[in-house]
Amino acid sequence: MTTAGEIMHPGAECIGDQETLADAARIMRERDVGALPICGENQKLLGILTDRDIVLKCVAEGRDPNTVKAIELALGRPMVIEEDEDAELVLEVMEKNMVRRLPVINHPDHKLVGMISEADIARHMPQERVAEFVSAICAE
Repeated sequence: MTTAGEIMHPGAECIGDQETLADAARIMRERDVGALPICGENQKLLGILTDRDIVLKCVAEGRDPNTVKAIELALGRPMVIEEDEDAELVLEVMEKNMVRRLPVINHPDHKLVGMISEADIARHMPQERVAEFVSAICAE
């Protein structure tokens, strides 16, 4: 059984909930990533911020990314997976919730330990399963 911990990109770092979207954009550029987890006190996961969120929910609305805080875009409860869960469950969660990235937490601390993206899935899962996944995520 392949686990979430085996396919994730380890070492995901959060952006603080009070940091600005401009800060987030700089971090994304430096790390060459398209999403950052948003964390509050004690590294509690509050949401996921994507480059698309910054463009559509800030810049396109005429808001200033130097003043908008990450917490303002942390909507809803983020989907997560524990690092010891089966990779097939990862795909099911992502497909069911139509998400392209999934934070990975450890057990029992529930601390963020990594992220799983479409690229991670493409690298670690059988090609036919990747095709099913992409088809399910892109359906709409």
